[in-house]
Amino acid sequence: MNIAEQLAKRMPVNLYFDTALVLASVTLIVMGYLMVSSASLHLGGDVFHYPLRQLIHIILGIIAGFGMCLIPMNFWEKTGQALFFAGLFLLVLVLIPGLGIKVNGSMRWLSLAGIRIQVSEVVKFIVVIYIAGFVTRHHELIKESAYGLVKPLLLLSSACVLLLLEPDMGSAVVILIIAMGVLFLSGARLQQFLLLVIAVIAVGVLAVVFSKYRTARFTSFLHPWEDPFGNGFQLVQALISFGRGEWLGVGLGSGVQKLFYLPEAHTDFLFSVIAEELGFIGVLSVIILFAVIVWRAFAIGMMAEQLQQKFCAFIAYGLGIWFAFQAFVNMGVNMGLLPTKGLTLPFMSYGGGSMIVMCCALGMLYRVNTEMLILKKSEEQNHG
Repeated sequence: MNIAEQLAKRMPVNLYFDTALVLASVTLIVMGYLMVSSASLHLGGDVFHYPLRQLIHIILGIIAGFGMCLIPMNFWEKTGQALFFAGLFLLVLVLIPGLGIKVNGSMRWLSLAGIRIQVSEVVKFIVVIYIAGFVTRHHELIKESAYGLVKPLLLLSSACVLLLLEPDMGSAVVILIIAMGVLFLSGARLQQFLLLVIAVIAVGVLAVVFSKYRTARFTSFLHPWEDPFGNGFQLVQALISFGRGEWLGVGLGSGVQKLFYLPEAHTDFLFSVIAEELGFIGVLSVIILFAVIVWRAFAIGMMAEQLQQKFCAFIAYGLGIWFAFQAFVNMGVNMGLLPTKGLTLPFMSYGGGSMIVMCCALGMLYRVNTEMLILKKSEEQNHG
């Protein structure tokens, strides 16, 4: 039995962990846990409430991620389409009153076994699997025809519409970026791709113009100091955090912006807490760690492509694009480079659903790396 048959039949194989990827991801998770603990000490009466729950989230995430390592990629390639429709079902489910949980005016969460799952995080993961399967099946169509580019985006637009109804424009944008990034890397013609990008940007502009709260967010992003206690409050407080941090920060646990000044300090604006307490060095360290993860994801994808394993390659590329773009948006929002969006900082922000899904994504990336290394060694032995 050759290695491809062995993997397809789900026989146990040795797991090969990429050292740089493991070190970077573990460091981010540990660093994130420390910062969540620091940012949440003033919330509620029990100082251990958020740290303990986040620790449980991390443990569950590690267990789920290890489980993902044991599932062959052949399984995900076969079930990608079914998973996508399951994701659409979840997006519909979360909009039903009584099932979906409303937080800060948005219906984005389902409660499962006491853990709030942000459905959009699950759908992002599913989209990576679906789009990787699509470009693998229709590789030639994408390179030769504009229809090959538009076809998957038409289906994905249904998920984006449901996300906008929550409302969650940030996640809709992430999904489109993942899909378009993978389509581009699969060999789409540059001219057709640029026209598609222009069309998507136009739709995004219309979504902002015809929504009062999105228009208000964009205006406050451009001129936050004109209304520092109203629409510009979040951004102003985030910028103050960065200013106070300077080079080395004020010290872990010594920040004051998290004390009811900075909204959602343990989730969406955790990066600002890092900037204040750990300074420029802390901010740079986080950016470098994310860069390492994205670099390894693309390196694993290139190895898979060289081995003619297109599905695995596009999975790795898709995960790399997801990690990179979501981290970039969160950091950009915190630094005042982008309008406010409710996107978590991967592997770091507080939240059970986000942590578990991100760990599952890492587990799948580890699995791709394992299968490719085994396949590579097998080919070397055969040629030897």
